[in-house]
Amino acid sequence: MSNLPAWLHRKYERWKLDTMSQSDFRPGIGILKLSLMAVFVGVAAAFIAYALYRMIGLVTNISFRQEFSSAFLPPALHASTLAIVLAPLAGGLIVGLIARYGSDRIRGHGIPEALEAILFRKSKMMAKVAILKPLSAAIAIGTGGPFGAEGPIIMTGGAMGSLFGQMFYLTAMERRTLLVAGACAGMSATFGTPIAATLLAVELLLFELRPRSTIPVAIACFVADALRIALLGSGALFPLAAIFHPNLASFASAAVCGFLAGLMATLLTALVYRVEDIFHKLPVHWMWWPLIGAVAVSVGGLIEPQALGVGYDVIGKMLTGQMVGTAILVFMLVKSLMWSIYLGSGTSGGVLAPLLAMGAGLGGLEAMAFPGSEPLLWPLLSMGAMLAGVMRLPFTSIMFALELTHNASALPVLLVSCTVAYGVSVFLMRRSILTEKIARRGLDIFREYSVDRLEHTPVREVMTTEMITVPGGVSVRELAERYFGPDQPYRAFPVVDADGALLGVVDRRDVQRWLKEDVSRDATLASILDDGKAPVIALPDESCQGVAVRMAVETLDRIPIVDADRRKLLGMVTRYDLLKPYTHYHDQERVRERFFLNGNGKIASNGE
Repeated sequence: MSNLPAWLHRKYERWKLDTMSQSDFRPGIGILKLSLMAVFVGVAAAFIAYALYRMIGLVTNISFRQEFSSAFLPPALHASTLAIVLAPLAGGLIVGLIARYGSDRIRGHGIPEALEAILFRKSKMMAKVAILKPLSAAIAIGTGGPFGAEGPIIMTGGAMGSLFGQMFYLTAMERRTLLVAGACAGMSATFGTPIAATLLAVELLLFELRPRSTIPVAIACFVADALRIALLGSGALFPLAAIFHPNLASFASAAVCGFLAGLMATLLTALVYRVEDIFHKLPVHWMWWPLIGAVAVSVGGLIEPQALGVGYDVIGKMLTGQMVGTAILVFMLVKSLMWSIYLGSGTSGGVLAPLLAMGAGLGGLEAMAFPGSEPLLWPLLSMGAMLAGVMRLPFTSIMFALELTHNASALPVLLVSCTVAYGVSVFLMRRSILTEKIARRGLDIFREYSVDRLEHTPVREVMTTEMITVPGGVSVRELAERYFGPDQPYRAFPVVDADGALLGVVDRRDVQRWLKEDVSRDATLASILDDGKAPVIALPDESCQGVAVRMAVETLDRIPIVDADRRKLLGMVTRYDLLKPYTHYHDQERVRERFFLNGNGKIASNGE
């Protein structure tokens, strides 16, 4: 490549580093850099999760038992009636004040805020959010709020990863990777589910499946999980020792289980946002909404004290058959109403733990009606299916259920129930509980992954090869008269030397500028272009996406394609040419064909 001119050699080297279009993936030194950063992000997320865990315990003991202890105990254990009534009200008031005078971004369960930062704020999050979100969540949950800690930890971990990334010269894509690494590492440290946390990144937060992002996120999740073992202990959060032996009837019942979970997921999501709509109509400032929502928590706590707080102990009881019948029904009704009203009021808390509880409760009720000798199977299946339906994360939900219980015998039927629940949710709801909030802010999130046809189509397949070129020896006067006369339909022409090598591209604006600047009409294009800046070019193996980005950045209508070895002009690509790959999309998505063997034994097609 040493025979190339300097400008073309620089462009070629940059192209080699940036595109590498002939490989399945695009490796780069940036993966190693982000992976090292992810180790520190994972460590920080683990300590944040531990601190929040202890903070919730501290607030719980102070609020309900008037003890200064960080032990993680159920709120209603040894609590007085007065504490059950007053603690949620005090928590709602404090959370409203923090949101009003601190940051209103602490409101809600955290994941929509992380999504919004990723897609619409260049993965930048504020430092005070990283402080106020766990504080407000600890107060809301510790005073009896029926939430989980994972949502606030996801947002706090994401904020910490974003802030860490903002300390270095990184692109928005690299900051996104660190934000997601912090968010998912926080989930991993909370539940001890590193694989499910990594899948959460893939299915929800990253919006891509590439080594540059998945490797650092996975590293952060496993680092956080390893530290969790040291900080909080090892073992499954909800150990389930039963060995299941699914049969044909079990698979059929699992489909029914998923269908019911999908219906309940739709109902709960609609209820949350219906409550939110009601709060928006109240003639009081939103600062007071958490206090009003806390009234439902106080009333619900009097009816069913076990519905207060995170509820890990209740989930464990339902998964192991220690809670059945009417007790489950009362718990589910109270928990769902408390959760939807308090969350709809804009307080701070997560959704995973309540969904696990309500899903396990639904399965406990199904166990009374479904055939078979394995009643403990249905709380597990419904727990995963509920997550899949509400959050639309089917594979995360399957792995989440596995890692929470360390029971792999239910994996085949989990696939059935989670997939059915996911399908029901997609058909019945336009958006999930995670994206509806963002849509209400006037923003749209597209979560379907597909291959970018521009990215995987080389520009040589769409470029125009039949061109009118201008010799470099042509003068400005001849150029204006022959190529840019009143009847000339083309707006620009490539200029080449006697060997067909590209010298540049000229358009009407160039001609008008040269004439205005009184450039000698007899000066040749070769001499003029030799003194100007190097033309923007592309190579035939570059992707259409890369060329489209360059065209947009340089504000060009067309780019010449050259042979990097000989500088020979091969073709031109216009903005219209870059749309050609989408004709294949139309054919694959819209054109229906039937293939069959004709009388000669050959394949024939009949298209519509």
